[in-house]
Amino acid sequence: MVLVAEAAVWLLEPRGEIPDPVPVSERDYFSATELARAHDYVGGQRLLAYVGLGIEGVVLFTLALHPPRRARRALARLGSRPVLGGAAAGAAVSVTIALATLPTSFAAHERTVDAGLSSQSTSSWLWDVARSAGITALLTGAGVTILLALVRRSPRRWWIAGAGIATALAVVFTWIAPVVLAPIFNRFEPLPASSRARAEVLELARRAGVEIGEVYEIDASRRTNTLNAYVDGIGSSKRVVLYDNLLDRAKRAELNSVVAHELGHVADDDILRGLGFFAIVAPLGMLFVGELAGAIARRSGADPATPATVPAYLLALALAAFVLNVPGNQLSRRVEARADAFALELTDDPQALISVQRHLKRASLGDPDPPAVLHFLFGTHPSTVERIGAALAFSRETPPP
Repeated sequence: MVLVAEAAVWLLEPRGEIPDPVPVSERDYFSATELARAHDYVGGQRLLAYVGLGIEGVVLFTLALHPPRRARRALARLGSRPVLGGAAAGAAVSVTIALATLPTSFAAHERTVDAGLSSQSTSSWLWDVARSAGITALLTGAGVTILLALVRRSPRRWWIAGAGIATALAVVFTWIAPVVLAPIFNRFEPLPASSRARAEVLELARRAGVEIGEVYEIDASRRTNTLNAYVDGIGSSKRVVLYDNLLDRAKRAELNSVVAHELGHVADDDILRGLGFFAIVAPLGMLFVGELAGAIARRSGADPATPATVPAYLLALALAAFVLNVPGNQLSRRVEARADAFALELTDDPQALISVQRHLKRASLGDPDPPAVLHFLFGTHPSTVERIGAALAFSRETPPP
């Protein structure tokens, strides 16, 4: 599974030229006070994230291998109605994990408020958590129902059809999420036709030769004081989304650099690239899930096609996702580096990229140069010092206009 994922990274990584970053010290671009504050904040958030991840693992491991007597009886009762029982079991496990990790999530939210990064009240945050948990439970229940139906129909080869269905669902959700799920949490409004920001975005898109669909502003300031932008959707739902914070606080050159980066994702079809990675790793990922869940089921004497095995399937899925996330992040870092290179080529303004990286990192209290191991395992973007180093490399290789 891991070897196939690494092969997928090699196959799908961008082929365009990416500057090798010049070695850069974080102290050259951030003051000692800024670094101390960022390291203090990030250190606490990392610890809470690891504790939350550990709690999720303990819950899944316990329910799969050593379920309490009450949970075992409840799962056995659900076996009398395999379809509804499987959906109920999946939803129940999902809600259990959400409740178990709520203390660490709440502590992390309070730290963002104390640091001045979040403007969201506790009641608003809890409402978001409740809606997110409800959606996750609904999707988990539906997914488990499909999985158990496949296992009953073809106990040995279900993973083949399962991989195909999972890939198809990934495509569907990528298409509908921007217009169905995202508006549940935020308000999206097209930039007015008369706005300067929209005109500049469209001009950059014209120069880049890409079709971007619509340009939206999101009311992110209701929750966060950080700055961001992203591309989302495929086909008719494709869009560029800009935080209102970014539009209000970024300088013109910084905004152009951020938009050019996002246009790079559009030009290189990076969302489709991500779906391609999922399609390649899904078959062996599903086979891994089936083998591990089947082994747990045999150990406990449960039927792999009944709700009693749902915790085992979810544990196996969590392990597969954790392992595959590492090569997935490798691909993501290379995709993001190529989008930076695209922005540099489009704007010919490396100083703007350096400025916006400093601005973004200060606004989010992020670590400009995280530990190598953590960056390898969890980093989805090149580090800030790497991105600044790439901009410096571009400026040295490209003669001034």
